[in-house]
Amino acid sequence: MLSLPYIRENKELVINGLLVRNFKNAETIVENVIEVDSKRRSVQAELDHILSESNKISKEIGKLFQAGEVQKANIAKEKTGQLKEKSKILSDTLGEVEIELNELLYQIPNVPNKLVPSGNTEEDNEVVHIEGEIPQLHENAVPHWELCKKYDIIDFELGNKITGAGFPVYKGKGAKLQRALISYFLDKNTEAGYTEIQPPLLINEASGYGTGQLPDKEGQMYHVGLDNLYLIPTAEVPVTNLYRDVILKESDFPICNTAYTPCFRREAGSYGAHVRGLNRLHQFDKVEIVRVEHPDRSYEALDQMVAHIKGILQELKLPYRILRLCGGDLGFTSALTYDFEVFSTAQDRWLEISSVSNFETFQANRLKLRFKNKDGKSQLAHTLNGSSLALPRVLAGLLENYQTENGIKIPEVLQAYTRFDMID
Repeated sequence: MLSLPYIRENKELVINGLLVRNFKNAETIVENVIEVDSKRRSVQAELDHILSESNKISKEIGKLFQAGEVQKANIAKEKTGQLKEKSKILSDTLGEVEIELNELLYQIPNVPNKLVPSGNTEEDNEVVHIEGEIPQLHENAVPHWELCKKYDIIDFELGNKITGAGFPVYKGKGAKLQRALISYFLDKNTEAGYTEIQPPLLINEASGYGTGQLPDKEGQMYHVGLDNLYLIPTAEVPVTNLYRDVILKESDFPICNTAYTPCFRREAGSYGAHVRGLNRLHQFDKVEIVRVEHPDRSYEALDQMVAHIKGILQELKLPYRILRLCGGDLGFTSALTYDFEVFSTAQDRWLEISSVSNFETFQANRLKLRFKNKDGKSQLAHTLNGSSLALPRVLAGLLENYQTENGIKIPEVLQAYTRFDMID
């Protein structure tokens, strides 16, 4: 979340940034935060004064008893009792004000970077790069869900029987291709300097609050009620939380991690051809890259992450484009996001396969993720993450764009992993 000093010192910038996001009542909520924070600081100052006075009198009481001034000592004891009662009232008031303040802060999304374009929906996102040739498919080309059935590589109906819609079963060469992609993505990431992590698939509330899934996205996560744990929506959550309540040194930067995990998202209520097959799932595999950076170098790191993912798509020889998300489509925690999309020739549409984001200090403030700067002072770090890559739509794009009348070709770069060059 945004820090209180930042909001106080940059009130107009925060309000204008929230307006770029089309955030309703931006000025009202910022003014409310400043007002409640002023009240909090006033109560805190009064409480600190009373506690200081109470401690001072308590020390004097012993001296008065030693000097034989019992009457004065008893009067002082009575006064400390009154001060303790008042401090209890102020302490309770402070707790209530802090709860009110946090509830306001949790409602405020991150302030967009100046590069974020204005806009309301995904239609207003800015295309910043496009690359690759869209293949000319044979006249009998079909979308991936028909290919999956034809070659018996992914069974959506069987997954529906076992669990429900959005939980496919990968079979035979489909399962091997899925495994090959995971290994290939991890190898590319570790070769680029990312340390591989295998994190838990369940998180607690503190982890959800730390990266901003709570309280904003609890409706999209699967909740294990008995243990009050959540199935992860992305590896970003557990990997970033490795650094919750950690104080780093400047020499620790950059911190670069990668992780493969299954991901779980409810995403209920959307129907139609655009969510058929692999286009939208409740359980899916994803390889993630996560970075913790010095604030002075985080946008250079973001550019490096974008270039890294471009290199993977170039090797897979998939047509893709990169979008800079507009204010209205920007995620709650992000200051700047680039989306990658591959073109699905059989569906004649773009499919999102990656989001690469810089959260600046927004997550770090929640996580209490700091570092000691060269002056020895604590400073919030910057956090970033990106899909590298989300498998379902990459797989959909590969199946559709590489299909031939005789089967589905395997991209050359994956053949060492699959140990076959054709699905037929």
